[in-house]
Amino acid sequence: MLDLTVADRLSDVRYRHSSSLLAPGRNVWRVEQAGRAKVLIDAAAYFCTLREAMLNAEDTIHIVGWDLDSRVRLVGPSGMCDDGLPETLAAFLSALVQRRPRLRVRLLLWDYSLVFSLQRELAPLLSFLWRTPPQIEICLDDVLPIGACHHQKLVVIDDALAFSGGLDITIRRWDTPEHRPGDPLRLDPAATPYPPFHDVQMAVDGAAAAALGELVRARWERAACEKLRRPPAPGMARDPWPESLTPDFRDVPVGIARTFPRYGRQEAVTEVATLFEDMAARADRLVYIENQFLTHTATAERLAARMVERPQLEAIIIAPRSYDGWVERRVMLAGRLRFMRVIEQAGVGDRVRLLYPRVQEGDLIDAVMVHSKVMIVDDTALRVGSANLCNRSMGLDTECDLVVEAKDEASRRGIAAIRNQLLAEHSGLEASTFEEALRQGRSLCQMLDQSAPTAHGLHPVDDRSAGFDISEAVIDAMADPVEPLDEERTAIADQPSRLRVGLVVRIGIALAAIALLALVWHLSPLSDPARITQAIDAIADRPWAPLAVIAIFLLTSLVAFPVTLLIFATIAVFGGWTGALLAAAGAMASAMAGYFVGKWLGARFLRRFIGPRLNRVRRVLSERGVLTVAAVRIVPAAPFTVVNLVAGAIGLRFLDYAAGTAMGLLPGLIVMSALGNQIATLFARPTAGGVALLLCFIIAWMALAIGLQFLAARYRSRG
Repeated sequence: MLDLTVADRLSDVRYRHSSSLLAPGRNVWRVEQAGRAKVLIDAAAYFCTLREAMLNAEDTIHIVGWDLDSRVRLVGPSGMCDDGLPETLAAFLSALVQRRPRLRVRLLLWDYSLVFSLQRELAPLLSFLWRTPPQIEICLDDVLPIGACHHQKLVVIDDALAFSGGLDITIRRWDTPEHRPGDPLRLDPAATPYPPFHDVQMAVDGAAAAALGELVRARWERAACEKLRRPPAPGMARDPWPESLTPDFRDVPVGIARTFPRYGRQEAVTEVATLFEDMAARADRLVYIENQFLTHTATAERLAARMVERPQLEAIIIAPRSYDGWVERRVMLAGRLRFMRVIEQAGVGDRVRLLYPRVQEGDLIDAVMVHSKVMIVDDTALRVGSANLCNRSMGLDTECDLVVEAKDEASRRGIAAIRNQLLAEHSGLEASTFEEALRQGRSLCQMLDQSAPTAHGLHPVDDRSAGFDISEAVIDAMADPVEPLDEERTAIADQPSRLRVGLVVRIGIALAAIALLALVWHLSPLSDPARITQAIDAIADRPWAPLAVIAIFLLTSLVAFPVTLLIFATIAVFGGWTGALLAAAGAMASAMAGYFVGKWLGARFLRRFIGPRLNRVRRVLSERGVLTVAAVRIVPAAPFTVVNLVAGAIGLRFLDYAAGTAMGLLPGLIVMSALGNQIATLFARPTAGGVALLLCFIIAWMALAIGLQFLAARYRSRG
């Protein structure tokens, strides 16, 4: 935890003496009224409710997720739907917008790390952009620090109904509260069974839904550089709230707590972390938690301190039995051990139970995967969201939690009923059993200890048997950090030369990329220069060779062939400066042709292939056209052909584009012309000295490029 200033401490003291849990600017962003609110337990309930709600949409459907899969089946407990539309998400949305042409569907998906690529749909742009009607758009959101992810799971319909919680609309999530082992409906698109899965989502309407719509539009604007209009007020003829959905709460205040990491102009937002601690500090009789991860020791410390103050206070924590993957098991189990050690060292461990749900049917036994993020304090506060009780969710990843604070007896009864329903689902006992035990003042921990095993039962989590040393925190700091690894820091006066972590990370990534590129080149059939130069060499002695070379550049740009290889081959065949002039002419001709083709196609056409992030390219190129084009040409961030088409489609000034392209190509042409023979030998017969020469080549290329950009920037600033 960061040290608190005197002002922060005074504010904390004032808050502790206030009557309300929710404090905008401290532990929530906003507190807004919801005419109706409903907790949806498990994905079967959520998916069928969401489907019914989307059928009522008139203007917009905005979906935000950590993951999104076009193949997920939007079906309820029966595994079927009867509305006449397709079951799977992409096909359902496509049919829906064809039925209602005014409807616009926008999907905002985290532009995920390659670490997760095997768990997710590999080509979301193909599934949700290229194969769907134009009313459906997807934007991949990468506006985040290194190592962070967008973890919010939101759906907002017409700004009148919103869903938030732990459930992504993706595969391997669907399940019912029974969590039957071997349920034949619990299959992924490859017809592979997966274990029982538990999660929770909340639906809200009214001003609370409108506030979540505002949050989504702000995320979209940051990712796509496009400001969305607010939908008109929903017509009286169509209320998006499903008729079949009975609210748990009516006319209730809903707090919205967020996490946003510090990045660019975005200041750090840590409402989620503060709310966890504030809820623990307000408990009197029972804290009920469901969470995938437990590593945030500040919450454990606040809970332990409150339990010391309140001898009657108990805590029941429902979590997964264990985790998949060595890193996740190492980090999260060790962190969970540290979390529980805080409880035990405070002397209150006998009033805390860490349990996992297990189901049995005949000889089939399964541990239920607990993915939910729920916290219920007594019968006064109910929290459902995306935030795990881990460090990442407190300051690194984006999160969104909803919290209902009871202001009347009806709300208190609603909160108690949901808690008892969740306990009943996991334990196999009746919900009324828990209600009666609490009314009589009995210990729920002892009651669960003494309950007879059933087909559904809660069992103690045994993390100590994993044998992890919880004192080692090196891996934990990388996999579960509390803040961005490259967070901008204020310079320290007595340490002016201190390197930022982000710089080290970027250098490491760059070196790894260079090494990987060298390996791929060496293993590729293109590592033999004769294969590249053969076609050009065959025409080198002909009088029309220069025109043929330019034609080759133009034709290969149609299939996005790497222009760097053509430049290299041209210089290798025609020799130093002659080859450089021919390569420059060919590359510039290809760039100009692509520009005018893109101008002819237009931005709307390209947007169907690139998505709304085309706006980001437009803004960057428009603000610093010459220098940005030059930078992209020097260190290609996108294929040469793609840059050509986009520059023309977005209307970049032709002179800026031509000057930037020439400036970006110049360093490589100069260095390749000077070192062409040596580099060709390196690719044919790699040696240690050759690798050193390659590094020198890259450094020389970059140095010349940076120098040219610096001179251009100075010239532009004087103008």
